Amino acid sequence: MQLTVAIIGPAHALKGEVRLEIRSDDPRGRLASGAVLATQDRSGKPAADLTVERLRFDGTRWFAVFAEAPDRSTAEALRGHRLLIDTDAEPEDEDDDAWYRHQLVGLAARHIDGTGLGAVTDLEPGVAQDRLIITTPSGQRVAVPFVEALVPEVDPEAGLVIIDPPGGLFPGIGAAEVSEETAGASGPRGARGARSAGQAADGGDHD
Repeated sequence: MQLTVAIIGPAHALKGEVRLEIRSDDPRGRLASGAVLATQDRSGKPAADLTVERLRFDGTRWFAVFAEAPDRSTAEALRGHRLLIDTDAEPEDEDDDAWYRHQLVGLAARHIDGTGLGAVTDLEPGVAQDRLIITTPSGQRVAVPFVEALVPEVDPEAGLVIIDPPGGLFPGIGAAEVSEETAGASGPRGARGARSAGQAADGGDHD
């Protein structure tokens, strides 16, 4: 399966540098100098492979230069292209708590007491830990820190995740707000692949 590592944005400088919309939790690893990535153009059709020549982060945004686009005009022509990785060709991850985004999106979210909370609709990267986005039946988006204390069970085969939220995180459940101490009470659940966790090459939210 191919997952999107990044989407190429506008050209940023005269020497072919482009801005990237990162969709991976490991951009430095996925986009290391010399990495060759398959691509799709804006219409979703396969395009020529691109070789990363340089990658940099300015504190808020990522930029890259590709060997095949040495100047601004050729770099601008790449705008909207997706940079892809083939997960089938990667070695098995030994971390049983590591999840791709496409494995999580679409799972039903259930409180530890059995109450339905909604469905997983996204996995967003964070500095300390990723955030599991649950959309409630009323349409509200709730960000749950993806740590074992709050997400004790992930069961793709059963089609659900179990959530143990602090009071007030979900409408009608308790009154307290989630605290930094709670969010950091245990280590983060692993997210791997593209944009925290990977995003399917077609940009879809599920397999």
